Amino acid sequence: MKDSLEAIITSLVNDPSQVSINELDGEKQVIFEVKVADSDMGKVIGKEGRIAKAIRTIMKALAAKEGKKVSVEFID
Repeated sequence: MKDSLEAIITSLVNDPSQVSINELDGEKQVIFEVKVADSDMGKVIGKEGRIAKAIRTIMKALAAKEGKKVSVEFID
């Protein structure tokens, strides 16, 4: 799942070298903390959070296949 999230995020930003994804893996839940460059944060979140919501939806679908719950948090 982390690889899929990283592929999505790096395709959206101007500076892929600044992308950092921290995975906190629990028994039934996975939390991804995503950090990008300040100038790219708007591209990842999108207008009214639409892109962030779409990313979360994709990740929830991937997690459902593994029987887990997922949370994607965007950190400043």
